[in-house]
Amino acid sequence: MQVTVLGAGVAGLCAATTFLEAGFDVTVQDRHADPRGASWLAGGMLAPGCEADGAPPDVIARAAGCTDWWAARVPGVERRGTIALAAPRDRAELSRFAARTTGHETLTAPDIAALEPDLAGRFTTALYYRDEAHLCPRTALAALTTRIRDMGGRFRFGCTETPQGAVIDCRGITAQDRIPNLRAVRGEMAILRSPDLAISRTIRLLHPRFPLYIVARGSGLYMIGASMVESSDPRPITARTLMELLSAAYTLHPAFAEASVIETGTGLRPAYADNRPRVTRAGDTLQINGLYRHGFLLAPALAAEALALFTESKATPCALT
Repeated sequence: MQVTVLGAGVAGLCAATTFLEAGFDVTVQDRHADPRGASWLAGGMLAPGCEADGAPPDVIARAAGCTDWWAARVPGVERRGTIALAAPRDRAELSRFAARTTGHETLTAPDIAALEPDLAGRFTTALYYRDEAHLCPRTALAALTTRIRDMGGRFRFGCTETPQGAVIDCRGITAQDRIPNLRAVRGEMAILRSPDLAISRTIRLLHPRFPLYIVARGSGLYMIGASMVESSDPRPITARTLMELLSAAYTLHPAFAEASVIETGTGLRPAYADNRPRVTRAGDTLQINGLYRHGFLLAPALAAEALALFTESKATPCALT
């Protein structure tokens, strides 16, 4: 059966992969000739324990098995855990974060140094989320694209034609034309090159106003992010955000003061009012949307939910009415 997936971001590529693996004939269609939306700019953190800080338990529960899904399909899934730190003046933030998250253990200064030698002597205590992971979104998106093609899937980039067959709408914030209650949450990020540092794990630096995460991309590259602004403004990163990101990175380690700023970017994350992602139905179209800040963490789970709903609807036609 022919299925058209609209959108070549992380939600669309995960859906296309899942439906192909289930035996469907899949075409991925995107209106952009070179899709580089919010997924391209993501941190790629597979961190359900840390994300429990802002997400309800039922959302985090859906992430079970998603890291294994990625590891089975794309290269470069780093299962090295996440370290959450705070400057001495912000130690209360570490306690607050510990109370709201799960799956962590407390580290002392020697523990921190053993895991990340370049942070030796800089922090006296931390939280370690041993089971968390991260990946490079750009590597993962490219690998899924290749996998889809190898499995017989097709791509139609720069295409605005009416899709054929059953439709899985994964267009993110662009789907506001069909899902008017979606809102945009602006995120801003930067990629730095700091060859003098060798940090291998995701680091979360907690701050009451501007928390920061730093994701190691290898070869001295670090992605730092990311703001969350209730805005649909697509303009480039603001000077204020860039200064705050760089200031927070410097707090983590002074070597970032000499880092090269390789890239900056902004993306619009799609979210519903309650920040819960959904698989919804609109006639014969399934919509996967509202992934908010959990795109790579939850996209495989949403794709599996869409497949289950789709196959149920075909067995029981009235399910889509």
